[in-house]
Amino acid sequence: MKASLTWPALLNILLWITSTLGSTFPPNSWNGTEHQPGNAIPNQFIVEVENLNDIPSKRDFSSRDVHKNLYSHFRKRKIGFTVKKEFNNQQFFIGASITLDNPTDRKQIAAIPGVKAVRPVISVSIPKPVKIHVVTGFDDPELPPDTESTHILTGVDKLHAQNIIGTGVKIGVIDTGIDYTHPVLGGGIGPGHKIIGGFDFVGDNFTGSNTPVPDNDPLDQCNGHGTHVAGIIGANPGNEFNISGVAFGASLTSYRVFGCTGSTTDDILVEALLRGVSEGQDILTMSIGGCDGWTESSAAVVSSRISASGKIVTIAAGNDGGKGSFFTSSPGNAINSISVASTDNTVIPLQNLTVQGVQHDPITYFSTFPFPENRTLPIFATSTDTTVVDDACDPLPDNTPDLSNFLVIVKRGTCTFVQKLTNVAAKGGNVSIIYDNGTGFTAIDVGNFSATLIQQQDGVFLVNEFAQGANITVTFPQVGGSFQFPDVSGGLISSFTSVGPTNDMFFKPSIAAPGGNILSTLPVPLGSFGVESGTSMATPFIAGVSALIFGVKGNSAAVGLGARDLIETTAQMLASDHTDSGPLQSAALQGAGLVDAFTAIHTDIIVSPGEFLLNDTSNFKPLQTFTVKNTGTSNKSFKLSHVPAGTLLSLQPGTALFADSPPFSNASAGVTFSDTTFTVRPGQIQELTAHFSQPKGIDSSLLPIISGFIQITNTDNTTSESFHITYLGVASALKNVQVVDNTDTFFGVDLPALGAPDGPSNFTFVNGDNPFLLSRLDFGTPEFRLDLVDPDINITTTIPRSATKRSILANDKHVFERETFTFPEGSNGGGTFAQVKTLGPLFELDFIPRNSDVDDGTGFNAMAFVNVFANGTIVPNGTYRVLLRVLKVTGDPTNEDDFVSWLSDLITFQAPANTTNSSSR
Repeated sequence: MKASLTWPALLNILLWITSTLGSTFPPNSWNGTEHQPGNAIPNQFIVEVENLNDIPSKRDFSSRDVHKNLYSHFRKRKIGFTVKKEFNNQQFFIGASITLDNPTDRKQIAAIPGVKAVRPVISVSIPKPVKIHVVTGFDDPELPPDTESTHILTGVDKLHAQNIIGTGVKIGVIDTGIDYTHPVLGGGIGPGHKIIGGFDFVGDNFTGSNTPVPDNDPLDQCNGHGTHVAGIIGANPGNEFNISGVAFGASLTSYRVFGCTGSTTDDILVEALLRGVSEGQDILTMSIGGCDGWTESSAAVVSSRISASGKIVTIAAGNDGGKGSFFTSSPGNAINSISVASTDNTVIPLQNLTVQGVQHDPITYFSTFPFPENRTLPIFATSTDTTVVDDACDPLPDNTPDLSNFLVIVKRGTCTFVQKLTNVAAKGGNVSIIYDNGTGFTAIDVGNFSATLIQQQDGVFLVNEFAQGANITVTFPQVGGSFQFPDVSGGLISSFTSVGPTNDMFFKPSIAAPGGNILSTLPVPLGSFGVESGTSMATPFIAGVSALIFGVKGNSAAVGLGARDLIETTAQMLASDHTDSGPLQSAALQGAGLVDAFTAIHTDIIVSPGEFLLNDTSNFKPLQTFTVKNTGTSNKSFKLSHVPAGTLLSLQPGTALFADSPPFSNASAGVTFSDTTFTVRPGQIQELTAHFSQPKGIDSSLLPIISGFIQITNTDNTTSESFHITYLGVASALKNVQVVDNTDTFFGVDLPALGAPDGPSNFTFVNGDNPFLLSRLDFGTPEFRLDLVDPDINITTTIPRSATKRSILANDKHVFERETFTFPEGSNGGGTFAQVKTLGPLFELDFIPRNSDVDDGTGFNAMAFVNVFANGTIVPNGTYRVLLRVLKVTGDPTNEDDFVSWLSDLITFQAPANTTNSSSR
């Protein structure tokens, strides 16, 4: 249904709100349909039915009969629907993707015999690497100093030296398609080529909101993401940039699920996954996803089932690291699949300028490419006081010379870089250097000005020389000025990596791999080679490592089922920083650590499981059992030790807001072992236990995430090998975490907020005069629902209505264009839910992620509703209230006390006679 609503009026309303009350989000935040909770697409659902043998009274059904029978049940219940796709894989998934006339009918569908689940269709944005740079040539300063450095870090180079290259293994790449014409990727498609086949599920022009046009050709020469992914897995060695794929002997199949731009839907991902497994892929990899926090999306469920069958599925953990914990991506949250985090490279390619007139080393400036400046420039400092805090924040003095032939030196601080540079430009300055004040040496936003950052000590030197009248000049070498600047975060988890665990306490991400500044292939029309960053780049690396494992050990289900444990227990534990005093990085960021492919393949010690899930304090699992198996030919002796990682403090003190970069606490869990030393003979399996206790003296209100490693170290003098099991838990009860935002922090009005003025409000449902709800979730919820209730309902809610800021939309029409939701079928469509009598549901959705504090579409939810029943009749005019109920994590959905609840002010429906809301079906 499309509402007959427009955005300009809503924007006027929000302008009024922010001008009178102030807010964190600007008024134009509310500018599209992306604010549907959890990126669910209104009215679209994936219905899963049981295996054929489980369908009541129809044991001799054919697969076609199953779908016919399902639709017959819909019609008997007068459920209006349209079929988008049908799924028919008896091992992994049988069902259909449908559009409902009335989304509340999903409850009726869930009650049909043989229906296993009804899940919303989720919109998935096209992958967007954190960084994209097209290589310009062999002298491009962006090129890594050693194009095989990622292989050296992970032991892949040693495996290649042994001719372990993934020969005979089949990998399905579910992405934007691949430019198979690229010479480094084999130059063609089909038998005998590296890219052995593929399928395009959508077509070039698909954006996520139009109709897909599938065909048999997965060629992508307009986006390039999938081609970069393919190169990380399979680029042939011997090319001009000396790169090679992790498993360049493997065969790739391309499954294109995105057009050139836009998004896709997870029913298309399900279709691609099922096709991939039916075509015999050993490994499926998806550098795809969106912030979610739950394991329950359809694509995640199918991925997990495929993984549980002995195939390997690798999926990106996500690039939302700046939004705090409990925010990993789906389908990467698939329980049995491998979710991949990213590590940074050890150097950043930057540029040096040279200094003449005084003795000084070249000065590094934060730019990938040389400034296009061939002049030799004298310097001019806007202030000779190196302690100044507001340098060039005000217009420069009248006696400032014409700066057009100077390199202008300005100190960082107080005002924006653009403001400083605007004042410099007013005096003719066109090339500037800003020196750091201790804030940090990094990229800065200088708008359209030619300027960048240098380090503090270099800036102080230049200013002091200028103040003393030194005849100092600088030049910007156009060649030969590239410098591999040591990255302070090199070898550490990339700051963009999304932080786990899942809301239902699963261990995500699973493992880390190189994902920062990765050189790989791009479509030939887009430049052929490029450097990109993101968990999208780390994910195919693990797919390649998985292919090496299959290539050596065979592609049996047993090998596939043990692969994640093998990769996790042999990984390299990562620190949180480069200081000796810093703790190890939390497992919520690094998973089990950086992959060590060589050890994973050559070890004869098998540790299982690879991870311990301790859960929260209310569901704490202190006793954990593990085994150590010796598949070698000699006795091996080990000792056990506990290596804690830093405890992440998820929430900002005194708030329900997640910390963008959670700080560490030194408090850690306690661990005792059944045995601290043991010997395992060849062929023997040693069973051991670890008993955990919660950390002491920690503030549980900050939602601390505890993690660490049980290290298993070989004590024989002939080896230094060690293994580990990673544990993760929460030193707090998830049920006590605030779920619904009830503050005025973000929009200047108390939330939740219904579009209604103080006292009764009349809605005519004409020309967009519809009610809507604005809300934010502080934490994810398994169930979110709005119900229409009697105006005199007697209920005590957990969130009281504000006495002073009840109205978000007083004196204005609340109109905006987005999908809307109908009331239930019939005039008596009500009932009870969790002991509360309702007139009928307005909206309900399961497994919704929390909102962030970032204005990028994840910051809030907005829902409108109309007054039309599914059978076409109008909801009777009258006065009502709207009841919001949100289930706490780990809460009982049948217990009213486990819901956060809020009741609206009175709203009155006064639709003209014989008038329906102008929405279409």
